Amino acid sequence: MGDRAILIDSAVLLYAFGTAEGERSRSRAFVDRLAAADVRMYASTEMVQEFAHHRLRRTRDRRRAGREARDVMASMTILNFDREVLDLSLDLIERTAVRGRDAVHAATALAYGIEKIASPDPAFDGIPGLARIDPLADGSESVL
Repeated sequence: MGDRAILIDSAVLLYAFGTAEGERSRSRAFVDRLAAADVRMYASTEMVQEFAHHRLRRTRDRRRAGREARDVMASMTILNFDREVLDLSLDLIERTAVRGRDAVHAATALAYGIEKIASPDPAFDGIPGLARIDPLADGSESVL
């Protein structure tokens, strides 16, 4: 998909919707910079589910969590979780240190030819073919 594509990890959006001011403002600014630079933002189906789960747990408001998850879906392209992604995620679990949902996110990016993932989580480091961009790090805008 090229340099202008990035998969967004749930942590980026959870911080953007969260209450910790530093993480919230940096995550929102990062997403705004992506949009302004016409970077195509993608998400795994599992990311949306994970986002909704955490927002429901945090807010205890089912309608709000559903609405916020739908807002996230409207802001990026949601990629399918199919047999290929599942097989690749299991391969990543076997060959790298990545686990669980993170393996699904990484496998989704790789299956769709996306070479960058936005995440503050170092669990994505060291996955062949995938470069992590930390939206909370100074200088993250320079890698767009």
